[in-house]
Amino acid sequence: MAGHSKWKNIQGRKNAQDSKRAKIFQKLAKEIYVAAKNGPDPALNPALRLVMDKAKAANMPNDNIDRAIQKASGNQSGGKL
Repeated sequence: MAGHSKWKNIQGRKNAQDSKRAKIFQKLAKEIYVAAKNGPDPALNPALRLVMDKAKAANMPNDNIDRAIQKASGNQSGGKL
């Protein structure tokens, strides 16, 4: 039964990576939320543009970035039940 531990090792590494990535994404989403309170347009809001660049450098998905901006601007749409 030598093959059983390989997937468990992969799972352990993947869970650790995903945990670190989620922690970073959560911090960046909060920064985006705070910056987007001054305006949702990155062309007019340099603080938002800076945080968005930081988020993209950390490989944060565009979906998460857009969701944080929409939440800050109050445009909640398409909520799932």
